[in-house]
Amino acid sequence: MGGPARFITFEGIDGSGKSTQARRLAEHLRAGGHDVILTREPGGSPGAEEIRRLVLEGEPDRWSAETEILLFTAARRDHLEKTIRPALEAGKVVICDRFADSTRVYQGITRGDLRRTVDKLHALMIGREPDLTFVLDMAPDTGLARAKGRNGTEERFEDFGVAMQARMRAGFLDLAIEFADRCRVVDADRSEDAIAAEIAALIDGVLA
Repeated sequence: MGGPARFITFEGIDGSGKSTQARRLAEHLRAGGHDVILTREPGGSPGAEEIRRLVLEGEPDRWSAETEILLFTAARRDHLEKTIRPALEAGKVVICDRFADSTRVYQGITRGDLRRTVDKLHALMIGREPDLTFVLDMAPDTGLARAKGRNGTEERFEDFGVAMQARMRAGFLDLAIEFADRCRVVDADRSEDAIAAEIAALIDGVLA
């Protein structure tokens, strides 16, 4: 993997437990003496959090996939400038709940053939991949039920239904093959503790 991973991301369909496992990993690494920044996308900086509200709330057809790509990339750029890059330059471990892989899947694959557009914008405005990505894999109907059970306001993408969740799952698994050098697929249809233990064992081999 070319040296110690410092920028770690969690990816997967809605409801697969990314936020929980990102938090568990941050706690594990802090207990081991690492200086950790736990963040998320869209969001992670004041400007990006404002954009988050625009893209995650409202009706499913509020934005076209093309507009979403621009909004997510704008949020990611601010996040990179204000949070991720400064933390990495300070030698910290950055753990992020979602990053560019989510845009590749959500807008680039499941909502139109826009992957090339996503990658061009990413190369132009972001130019950074994670060192290590955990893809949490779960059955689409299980993930959607969990996501809808949160009863929050950020359910715009969940409202597209289980068919889209199935396409997203396939998209994430394809990305895990495409970026096999940094992606690790983890079975997320298990207990929280079992998943966290597997991720901790994997990361300890990288950040030892």
